[in-house]
Amino acid sequence: MTIRYRTWLGLGGNIGEPIQAMAEALQALHARDDTRVAAVSPVYRTPPWGKTDQAWFHNACAQVETSMLPEDLLAVCLDIERHMKRERIERWGPRIIDIDVLVYENWKPVESPKLTLPHPRMTERAFVLVPLSDIAPDLVVNGKRVAEWAASCDRTGIEKAREDAGWWLESRAE
Repeated sequence: MTIRYRTWLGLGGNIGEPIQAMAEALQALHARDDTRVAAVSPVYRTPPWGKTDQAWFHNACAQVETSMLPEDLLAVCLDIERHMKRERIERWGPRIIDIDVLVYENWKPVESPKLTLPHPRMTERAFVLVPLSDIAPDLVVNGKRVAEWAASCDRTGIEKAREDAGWWLESRAE
């Protein structure tokens, strides 16, 4: 891997074993020759957002170094979701896994039919900002540091579910 971009991903799920699903997704990314997972936040248990009549979520964020351009990374993330049997039935509905490309460092904003960067609603979502502030508090998004966005968001109900830094490296119990 020669060209490296630093990017941040948001991960979550509320069906089955979401912590294991997020770990599996991160391991799949890390196993690629063109991508390396550099940092992962603790896991948070979070109330549903947008569609509130469903189970609570588990969420985390990851810093990834990659040689892929943003739309290529998004395509890989969507392939991982499909491989893990993610079904897109309703917007903001229940899911096994969700992987969002949040922001690329030093990248001009992107608006295409497939991808918007920075992620258009990330600064409204505590389930993104709280874990992201654990690994990238000084990252600037839309003119403010992530730590500032996180300090001003409603954290009601958000609690740490896993604090150990290597939670995503645990091998799957078969």
